[in-house]
Amino acid sequence: MKQTPMTATGAAKLEEELKRLRSIERPRIIAAIAEARELGDLKENAEYHAAREEQGFVEARIREIEAKLSHAHIIDVTRLPPGDKVIFGATVELLDLDTDTEVTYKIVGDDEADVKQQLISIYSPIARAMIGKSVGDEVSFNAPGGYTRTFEIIEVEYID
Repeated sequence: MKQTPMTATGAAKLEEELKRLRSIERPRIIAAIAEARELGDLKENAEYHAAREEQGFVEARIREIEAKLSHAHIIDVTRLPPGDKVIFGATVELLDLDTDTEVTYKIVGDDEADVKQQLISIYSPIARAMIGKSVGDEVSFNAPGGYTRTFEIIEVEYID
């Protein structure tokens, strides 16, 4: 599996979730299974089956996070030299040339992307169009729905 880019903040969030799952959720579920076993017949024990199902979800999530972290290429954007070129981890302020509105996005890894939080995937059409461009450049890309959007890069920052 190839390495995938991830910001230091995104990696820290995954590590925090992994720690919580291992140290809090896993022991809680093990205790719930043990308690449900004490209630007797396991075939008709809803608490036991619910706890086992939850255990499966938690263990799968633990494996998923471990895999993501093991294949992550963690990039700390605060250690990058300041510049006006758009790269992974950059926070980019854009002017939509069609609507004359401003929008700000941070380019992050796939697992961190959340458009509602203005976090866009490095593999999204708009991020791919911006990579390598500088302040003052215009970027155009095909948006979902088949129409072309055009933006001007106003500012590029490397902030956490």
